[in-house]
Amino acid sequence: MRRWGEKPYYSLDYELKQTYGGKLYKLALNGGMSCPNRDGTLGTRGCIFCSAGGSGDFAAPAALSVIEQIHHEIERIKKKDTTGRYIAYFQAYTNTYAPVWRLRELFEAAIACPEVAVLSIATRPDCLPDEVIELLAELNEKKPVWVELGLQTIHEDTARYIRRGYELPCFETAVSKLAAKHLTIITHVILGLPGETAEDMYETIQYLNRQPIQGVKLQLLHVLEGTDLAVDYRAGKFRTLSETAYCELICSCIARLRPDIVIHRLTGDGPSDILIEPLWSRRKIPVLNAIHHHMKEKGIWQGCLWEETQNEIPDE
Repeated sequence: MRRWGEKPYYSLDYELKQTYGGKLYKLALNGGMSCPNRDGTLGTRGCIFCSAGGSGDFAAPAALSVIEQIHHEIERIKKKDTTGRYIAYFQAYTNTYAPVWRLRELFEAAIACPEVAVLSIATRPDCLPDEVIELLAELNEKKPVWVELGLQTIHEDTARYIRRGYELPCFETAVSKLAAKHLTIITHVILGLPGETAEDMYETIQYLNRQPIQGVKLQLLHVLEGTDLAVDYRAGKFRTLSETAYCELICSCIARLRPDIVIHRLTGDGPSDILIEPLWSRRKIPVLNAIHHHMKEKGIWQGCLWEETQNEIPDE
């Protein structure tokens, strides 16, 4: 546990301190792209949980240029920032869903900013053609490039329900190609999806342990206004997790997670003005404190259960 500083898991803060000597704040950017789940290619309503902002509700206005967005975001967070170095995070919708020339314009503009230390790109594994991966590998030679993939779950029944739009082999192919180019891969997982048991979620974690990924975002399920998930919630088709249940679940997931995988997120930030449930998630610091307390009290650390499986002696 001491290798991760004061926390019983491999946090992004710890990784950034080890690699860059301190915290890097994220600048949420909008590349003005759409998504195959919204433009009619796969569907028009997006994933069942996704807001109209395409998960980019906190991003800068898309009407601004990349440079203007970066300055806009720096100004917004300058009161809490003491580093002057940032992660340029293309967050809204699917950020490789555009011609390569357009992606080059956007991403090169971002990494050309001296304040930007890392380029992070949220996208889908079915929107990573070879020419885009080649571009990302080229940019990775200039500054580190992180590719964030929305997996959410490995279970196909759940994936169809949430309208993910691709099957698991697509994710595996994308991860394999990105890993071959030495790009940093961060996977998004949603905990508490309707119909999934704790064991189902543990299976997703165990699956990730076998993939060549470097980071994970563990996100509790949010029900947001204007989504089809909200319709199902109001119809009584599922319940969201209580704070206590989520705390226990996330700690059990961390215990099963490979200890070299960096945890980029443990809860989530649903926009307050459209958040229906769980309302307790708005109390981010107390929730994180509760998770830390539970892990300390139960003697849990990242990978403790994973390590047990590695030490098992196979039957003759």
